[in-house]
Amino acid sequence: MREVFFDGAGGPEVIGLHEAPPPSPGPGQVLVEVVAAGVNRPDCIQRAGLYPPPPGESQIPGLEIAGRIVALGEGVALKLGDEVCALVGSGGYAEYCVAEAALCLKKPAPLSLVEAAGVPETYFTVYDNVFTRGALQPGETFLVHGGSSGIGSTAIQLAKKFGATVFATAGSREKCDFCLELGADVAIDYREQDFVAVLKEKTGKKGANVILDMVGGPYLQRNVQALAPDGRLVQIAFLQGSKVKDFDFMSVMLKRLTITGATLRARPLAAKAAIAAALREKVWPLLESGAVSPRLHKTFPLEQAREAHELMESSAHLGKIVLLTGR
Repeated sequence: MREVFFDGAGGPEVIGLHEAPPPSPGPGQVLVEVVAAGVNRPDCIQRAGLYPPPPGESQIPGLEIAGRIVALGEGVALKLGDEVCALVGSGGYAEYCVAEAALCLKKPAPLSLVEAAGVPETYFTVYDNVFTRGALQPGETFLVHGGSSGIGSTAIQLAKKFGATVFATAGSREKCDFCLELGADVAIDYREQDFVAVLKEKTGKKGANVILDMVGGPYLQRNVQALAPDGRLVQIAFLQGSKVKDFDFMSVMLKRLTITGATLRARPLAAKAAIAAALREKVWPLLESGAVSPRLHKTFPLEQAREAHELMESSAHLGKIVLLTGR
């Protein structure tokens, strides 16, 4: 099979393509003939040498796939030929990939396998962090930073469908319009507007009940300012750094705030399987009905993984970037 590899740590120039034997599924696993694989920012961080795969996982990048099951490990109830999308620990940038059966989800009927490849990483992440960890409730106010990203576009749609008032930040008028088209009630151009001031104005000075942030750095203090009493800040990345100086915790105490965060990749299988079960129950009906869907910005053939990473790091995309194997 063909698979993408990183020739050391560095920029997109270290991305290569070579031939390798297909992997074999173990107990509780399946082998998927990959049609498409989602590209995510953690893949770029892994390429830079800052986010290694968990022990026992492949060094091949790729955290989400869609395709057809072609081999079954012991104890698996799925069937050969089933069309699935799956969250994987690594190995997605290849023509064949092993996936845990518990993390395989039936392809939603309205979606192609290419579209379905843009579902697992973002939907697992958003559901767990916004609705489980952040406990967003109907009628509450939700703010997501980077609303035009894969995570942001998913968070906007799900928060709106579950009854929240949705605010989103983005870095251009085009991106703000994209957020509004997805269902955001208010889109804030962070280059031109102060999101704290806009949020306070639009909510009668109350602020947001839940904020999902991938920026970190200087946004930490501003997020605390933007939260309503008893608000929850959920941190899932630190594009501007995980360390800040002179952070004032007084508002955390006075407003009874919760600051939390999580990563997904290194979590135990049982924890990720519980998220998959919640998605099947709560979110898959929305995907099956077409009420929500992944928004694809651009697809690339597997041999153009370098170009896909360059686009990801440019932040010029609206929604998901996906690699195609040609299968």
